Amino acid sequence: MATSSREQEARNYLEKHRIMELLNYLTSNLLFSQPDKPREYLVSLLERLRLAKVTGVAFPFFMDQSNIVAMFEMMDSSNKGTISFVQYKKALNTLGLCAADEVLKDDGRGITLDKFKQEVDRRTKEIWSAF
Repeated sequence: MATSSREQEARNYLEKHRIMELLNYLTSNLLFSQPDKPREYLVSLLERLRLAKVTGVAFPFFMDQSNIVAMFEMMDSSNKGTISFVQYKKALNTLGLCAADEVLKDDGRGITLDKFKQEVDRRTKEIWSAF
């Protein structure tokens, strides 16, 4: 079945403005925080995103470094100091920092905590700089 031009226009618009990434971020943040007033929380979060873009302050991210370390440690259950490439990609996808169909290079060496933290930070900044 061919995609209509209107559907393709809509897809292009969503991709161009990274709307799906924004919605994934908002949803993840909402589920992580579970505020009593979700609509007010989302409005506040969008306002903080806008202010971060205008002023250059750090973008609000629901996971701080301790959360990222804890996530890595849960995946590294044998304490090898590395996680598999599959775990790495799944974690990035879960955080909304990687599309399921995104092609990532696997160098076969495993992912260290430092690489994981760097990549989460880099991808977070990359996503929010687009808004």
